[in-house]
Amino acid sequence: MATVFRFSAHARRATPLLGAVALLMLTGCASAAPAAEPSKPAAPAASAYPLTVENCGTEVTFEKAPERVLTIKSTSTEMLLALGLEDRLIGQAFPDGPIPDALGGEDVPVISDKVPGQEAVLTLEPDLVYAGWESNFSADGAGDRETLASLGVNTYVSPAACKEAGKPDTLRFDDVFDQIEEIGALFDVPGAATELIDEQRAALDDLTPVSDVSALWYSSGSDIPYVGAGSGAPQMIMDAVGVTNIAAGVDDSWTPFNWESVVDANPDVIILVVSDWGSAEKKIGVLQSNPATAKLDAVVNERFITVPFAATEAGVRNVEAAATIAGQLEKLGL
Repeated sequence: MATVFRFSAHARRATPLLGAVALLMLTGCASAAPAAEPSKPAAPAASAYPLTVENCGTEVTFEKAPERVLTIKSTSTEMLLALGLEDRLIGQAFPDGPIPDALGGEDVPVISDKVPGQEAVLTLEPDLVYAGWESNFSADGAGDRETLASLGVNTYVSPAACKEAGKPDTLRFDDVFDQIEEIGALFDVPGAATELIDEQRAALDDLTPVSDVSALWYSSGSDIPYVGAGSGAPQMIMDAVGVTNIAAGVDDSWTPFNWESVVDANPDVIILVVSDWGSAEKKIGVLQSNPATAKLDAVVNERFITVPFAATEAGVRNVEAAATIAGQLEKLGL
């Protein structure tokens, strides 16, 4: 029988703790014995296959660690690179921007700038397709999950991108760390996952949140702006740096907004999401050319902050995004 794991921010496997140093009791007039050496953290347990996870409402069973993986969207590619799994990648598709040099990945071929079709996917003979969006799996896309499974191809979706089942109500960094842990288990690299999580928790702890700073998270759109709302990665990142999101009242990850609400809020800063298809210059041009937004304090005083698109969806670069925003806030004197 396959072992079923359901990773949750509310029910995670315990992280090994350092053992306490034992002090020996004094006996009679004898001097105290030396303290015992601190015990080392126990190594994370290796994965036991077959291993089954529930992913966006679909149970997926892994008979062994995936060896031939196609990733769709930058978040999935970068997750595997951050865990040292570049040798498992046979291709990537639909990248959202350049991969940071520190992650590597230069030799991973891009098979498509958009979602690849099922025929292109099957030609690569993957044993796993790891997608950043649940919508990547469809008859018109990479193939629906049931069909791919019948052909011996497992599928996995970043849990924060599930449409309904399995999606966190409000994304927290613990949810991101749960995904890292789950991928570490699926690929039998729990040690690498634990190390990455510890590094990211430490980086979060190093942040000094600001106060009394409001922001618009501007992702795209000109007539109707598409902005970071109150329950996804943008809100999680802004919470980490202490910024007040003017669209926090909308219960969604991203949402269509309106310029009238932006003008009424008059945010202190505007966070610009940059990508190959939407540069910072393009977005600033939209703000400056609109008579209403051109008068915003942030626009007049050029209080703009930039963050790469790939770092704004749930994944291994969210902590980096928070640190980047914090650094830019400091340079703005906020």
